[in-house]
Amino acid sequence: MSGLSAKTRDRALYLISPLVLLLVWQLLLMAGFGDRRFIPAPSDIAVRFWRLIQSGELATHTGVTLLRVAAGFVIGAIPAVAMGLLMAMFKPVRIFFDPLIAALFPIPKIALMPLLLLALGFGDASKIALVAIAVFFPVIVNTYAGASNIEKIYWDVAKNYGASQLVMFTRVVFFGALPMIFAGLRIALAVSFIVLVAAEFVATKSGLGYLIWNSWELLQVDVMFVGIVTIGIIGLITSALFQEIERWAIPWKAS
Repeated sequence: MSGLSAKTRDRALYLISPLVLLLVWQLLLMAGFGDRRFIPAPSDIAVRFWRLIQSGELATHTGVTLLRVAAGFVIGAIPAVAMGLLMAMFKPVRIFFDPLIAALFPIPKIALMPLLLLALGFGDASKIALVAIAVFFPVIVNTYAGASNIEKIYWDVAKNYGASQLVMFTRVVFFGALPMIFAGLRIALAVSFIVLVAAEFVATKSGLGYLIWNSWELLQVDVMFVGIVTIGIIGLITSALFQEIERWAIPWKAS
């Protein structure tokens, strides 16, 4: 029972800082700090938020963005995890891919958007590809770092018991790297929203990025803030979801 109450307390504390930020924001504007025409109060944003929900516009744009993020995330993360584990297990694989990663990782992924638009067009494919590329690099780097730092005794014990390469891959290397894999996945998820929203500013007519940019052009500041706040809410929910999945998948780390 005490463990359950501790978890409940942790979840409550997790939500306090965003709520405090909103409260301070509201109080400062009510006290006269700032112009509500350009920086709407949370109450103003909440009213517009509700209107956009009722009209279905917010749900449509949010659904499009989430679909693009989910598709790109899966396409980028799965091969990144597999490749990172193989790099840790086999030196030739690491020697081959390491310079490619070192050369391509620093390139701003949003800079690839014109090339992707030329190759894949203005549809969802180019946005999904951009997210997949952005996700791939932080996941592969974190996966390799986690797998390469597994203590040597675990490798030796598995080899002494005659573990095959497949068993080494799935039982030793994968689970040993799992904490770092989750760290990479959480970073990649944040990066995926950043690059996708930036791409949606100019390369589509749907999604939260388009909602933000279009409302800015029309000087609908409250709508613009609705889009920004929606992205923040999604980030909060997905981060909490990843933490729950991590507790379930890595119980030894949670303990």
